[in-house]
Amino acid sequence: MFDQRKALYEQLEKTRGSYVMVYVVGDRPGMETQMHPEVIDFFVQHLDALPDKGKLTLYLYSRGGVTLAAWSIANLIRQFCKEFEVIVPAKAHSAATLLCLSANTIVMTKQATIGPIDPSVNTPLNPGIPGAPPSARVPVSVEAIRGFIELARHELCIVGDANLKDVLVRLTEFVHPLVLGEVFRTQSQIKMLARKLLSHQIKDDGRMDKIVSFLCSESGSHDYTINRKEAREDLGLNIENPDDDLYSLIKRIYDDVSRELELTLAFDANGMLGREQQVSYRLPRGLIESLRGGSHVFVSEGVLQRQHVQVAPGVSPQVGIADSRIFEGWRHFDA
Repeated sequence: MFDQRKALYEQLEKTRGSYVMVYVVGDRPGMETQMHPEVIDFFVQHLDALPDKGKLTLYLYSRGGVTLAAWSIANLIRQFCKEFEVIVPAKAHSAATLLCLSANTIVMTKQATIGPIDPSVNTPLNPGIPGAPPSARVPVSVEAIRGFIELARHELCIVGDANLKDVLVRLTEFVHPLVLGEVFRTQSQIKMLARKLLSHQIKDDGRMDKIVSFLCSESGSHDYTINRKEAREDLGLNIENPDDDLYSLIKRIYDDVSRELELTLAFDANGMLGREQQVSYRLPRGLIESLRGGSHVFVSEGVLQRQHVQVAPGVSPQVGIADSRIFEGWRHFDA
């Protein structure tokens, strides 16, 4: 809980000679959250509480989210500090990796990973998922489109403009042309954003091009993970290995947050009900914290209730579980 973590934050500030903010975007299975622009106002509240524009440490855990949220957070933080570092205790993937690129230094534990920033597009025009509700859509990524074209050209040996045109026409039968255009437009945008953010830690254009190319297209898969050795030695990012004392402190913060958000425990409505017919719940799913700004916690609150559903006359009712959300949003607790 925040009250117990405050002593750890004080210790981390003393160790790093900085002000500390913590941003955890929970990825509990069944209760996943994403980085989102809605957090900007909360960041402002924490940053406004800083006594001076010194060094800021962002303790970051996230599987990603909205690209422009990471861009906005990075630019906002830069207005409030002269030096910026990110600590990655475990995962900082996709849009969270983009946020890491804006730091002067990235502190990574042994188990920490960053990842590709190649975008996926999810619009109402995306392909539908067979058997799923009409609103469910398949995300379309640059790598998936590029992989299909490379398969046609190099593996199936389809050559010639006319034949490649047929391949493209066939592709548009499954993926709307406007979605294809949006995918590549988004990739161009994220390359531009990455280069601007990297300028704070990388000055050499060649190194910058290498990093952006790998993270945007050459990694082969959005699921690819990059540990600190590869991030430093292969990509050339400014990576710092924590010493034993700093690692222990980072791990203690992570373990406490993980317990509160139950990051490793899948959401199981049936298990929460047990033998009861109805239970109320309050599930914290993400947080933004600092010593001076207090704790903002994203929570879902509601009621789980067993229900008997009559699917057809003469057929035994099926037992289902209704999830009635009473509240879902951010709550603030003072420092």
